[in-house]
Amino acid sequence: MTAGISMTHLLAEMQRLAVTADRRPPTAEPLEPQQGFADLLKSSIDAVNQAQTTAYDMAAALERGDKSVALPEVMIALQKANLSFQAMTEIRNRLVSAYQEVMNMPI
Repeated sequence: MTAGISMTHLLAEMQRLAVTADRRPPTAEPLEPQQGFADLLKSSIDAVNQAQTTAYDMAAALERGDKSVALPEVMIALQKANLSFQAMTEIRNRLVSAYQEVMNMPI
C-alpha cells in the first residue's frame, strides 16, 4: 500500500516500541535517534490525507473529461482512500480506548 496506512507496519512499530521499552539498558547511555510513535502517527495521517487528496483530484479530473484518467483508476483510488481513512479511524478509536483504560487504572 503506497498511499495508505500500512496496518502491519504500524503494528510492527508498536510492538518494536513495546519491546524497546521493556529492554531499556540500566546505564544512562543515549539511544540512537529513532522514529517516535508521534512521528509514525503523523506520517500515517499525512499518508491518508495524501491518498484522499489524490483520489479527489483524480475524480475531479474525470468529471472534467480528462482523457488521461480512467474510471477504474479513480474508483480504485477512492476505495484506497476510504479504506485508509477507516483504518486510521479505527486506530484512533483504539488509542482513545487504551488511553481511557490507563487513566481509569487505580494508582
